[in-house]
Amino acid sequence: MNVMKTSAGRLIAFGFLSTAVTAPAWSQQTVRTGEADPQEVADRPEDDIIVSGQRQAYVGDFPMRDVPQSIQSIKPATLRDLGITRLENALDLVSGIAHLNDFGGLWESYSVRGFAGDANNVPSGFLVNGFNGGRGFSGPRDTSSVERIDVLKGPTSALFGRGEPGGTVNIITKKPEFKRSGYAQLQVGSFDNYRIEGDFTTPLSDTFAVRINGAYHDAKSYRDEVETKKIFLTPSLLWRPASGTTVSYELEFASQDIVFDRGIPILDGDFDRLPRSRFLGEPSDGPFRIDVLGHQLQLQHDFSDRWSLLLGAGHRTTHIRGTGQYPELVRSRQPLFVDGRTLARQRRYTNHRSENLIGRAELTGRFDVAGLGNTLVVGADYDYFELDQLTSRSRPPIYNPALSLEQINGIDIFNPVYGAFPQPGDRPGLPGAEIVFSRNERDHSWGTYFYDQIDLAPWLKVRVGGRYDEFRQRLFNRQPPNRIIPNPARQHVRRFSPQGGIVVQPTETVSLYGSYGRGFRPNNGANSRGETFSPELSEAYEAGVKYISRDGRITASLAAYTTDKSNILTADPNPANSGLVVAVGSARSRGIEFDLNARLPNGFNVIAAYAYTDAFWTDEFRDPDFALPILPGDPLINVPKHSGNILVTKDFTIGERTAMIGAGVQYIDKRLGETGTAFTLPAATLVKVLAGVDLTDRLRVSGNIDNLFNERWFSSSYAALWTMPGAPRTAMARLHYRF
Repeated sequence: MNVMKTSAGRLIAFGFLSTAVTAPAWSQQTVRTGEADPQEVADRPEDDIIVSGQRQAYVGDFPMRDVPQSIQSIKPATLRDLGITRLENALDLVSGIAHLNDFGGLWESYSVRGFAGDANNVPSGFLVNGFNGGRGFSGPRDTSSVERIDVLKGPTSALFGRGEPGGTVNIITKKPEFKRSGYAQLQVGSFDNYRIEGDFTTPLSDTFAVRINGAYHDAKSYRDEVETKKIFLTPSLLWRPASGTTVSYELEFASQDIVFDRGIPILDGDFDRLPRSRFLGEPSDGPFRIDVLGHQLQLQHDFSDRWSLLLGAGHRTTHIRGTGQYPELVRSRQPLFVDGRTLARQRRYTNHRSENLIGRAELTGRFDVAGLGNTLVVGADYDYFELDQLTSRSRPPIYNPALSLEQINGIDIFNPVYGAFPQPGDRPGLPGAEIVFSRNERDHSWGTYFYDQIDLAPWLKVRVGGRYDEFRQRLFNRQPPNRIIPNPARQHVRRFSPQGGIVVQPTETVSLYGSYGRGFRPNNGANSRGETFSPELSEAYEAGVKYISRDGRITASLAAYTTDKSNILTADPNPANSGLVVAVGSARSRGIEFDLNARLPNGFNVIAAYAYTDAFWTDEFRDPDFALPILPGDPLINVPKHSGNILVTKDFTIGERTAMIGAGVQYIDKRLGETGTAFTLPAATLVKVLAGVDLTDRLRVSGNIDNLFNERWFSSSYAALWTMPGAPRTAMARLHYRF
């Protein structure tokens, strides 16, 4: 197996690309490191997206009002005030994003405008400084290194490669600064939740600066026997060898121990049968271990104030392994459907590794043709991804009342007794264990992209462009299925995806826009027969209006869209293949979204979002063995039709000290909880309150209470027997010291 062991050839390629490639995001203008005071940056108009350090790429150097799509940005102050430490919680603030099956708490999975890629096979994709950061198995993403989170929605997200037509999430990390500063933060909360976080940056000379940030998190849970321990560390270096040139390096290290937890079973639509704390795994299995090591190298050079070059390369490895208990989904093997209290379980072992090598180069220029202003972005990227997966299990036999609890690996859901009998074998070679799949996948992707934004008039702008992708995949099944198929299986796909948009600005503060784009996204993995999947294809339309006040203190956007996708993967509706996926066919998502970010007089601040998302299958699929159907019009799993949130805070002073209070409400509509069935998760309304005060010029205390009224709710589901209850009322307090 070559994962985690880079070959000499790939090292040479990596070295070459390090001098010829880079990482993206979207930035209206560049602030050179050390030139901007943090408070000055905080007070800038919302139209100016600021990145302290290097300019980002892919979307060019445009004001937000000139971009023909919806862009939402989550600022660091918002993350701090809400005590957000995970990416998925931050995304709750953006319209049209829904939580999906998170593989027992081991990763983050979400949909944007109803679509999520292969949500049941690998974590949701996201970008870190423009590099793929969600590929592989890196566990829940921490926010200790996050400067800002941007959500770029709509069809032009196809420019990123492997992007979803609904949108792309890009995390911009903190960069070294030529001014010494930092902070230390202690956080404590409900269920023995303890966290230490720190950040420090300083110049080493006139041309070198360093930064290091990280966190240690040790927490129990509202779920019995569930505990997590996490370490995150992100050191970085910035070098400015000459005016207009910067080189940066960033290392990502993460190690997490997370207990696997499939939630609670729901029978006959009774969501109150079991307490939300009930854990139905085995504590003796111990936690899953997740390790991540990543590197990013970036170079930016400005030839002039009109032309610039962005180069960069990234390398990332991940490794996840551990054992967990899975409630058996096949009815003939599950006594819970007979007596209503005895749960038969599979015991599964997982050992997955991944390696990702990325390179990118982008040239941006401004010029005039026939008196018309043009902004041209031309780029190319390369992506190598290797995925090595092993899953094995022991599973209960066909049920009959004569079988003992030990023979079915059973547990009483009303009175669980952990460790009541020796656990069955879970790994290859142990008695009773069988391999579910064992395979190695290697993907090579090449892409080139361009777009030109033309100013036809001061109030009229047109964008045209596209992306060409070439994708090669090799999938080797170490445990070949009975069906005779090529092994290794291979595919080679080429695709051009056009995109375009128009912006009309009738006033200085209002922009009307429309956009169109096609997308291409390779699928990873194989079905239960060991066959690879054709890439996903998409086509999307969007129209909307943006408002940005003259002082930049109020931004609002309203968008309507429709998106079609084909070759979509979803959970295999055959219970015998639980945990595997199938290519169902086609689906459509259409909806309306509204986002508002306002800094109002008298210290009031408002963040609001609403989404109507109608996401449904347009093709029929029937499992050949179980005949569980997916019919045209059936909704996509875990996607609420209505969702929204509003957060209102008030800044004020106590004496000479700054203080803040606030409250927020989040609404999640009912949504499908199991593919191919009518199982539906109930709607929920969650309320939070927050407050903070500066005790001194450097010391701040803050806190928040989530789910204030202790509502019983459910965050996501894979099946009725694998349903995750949401957290009850929880409180968190933080002590933040700046230096």
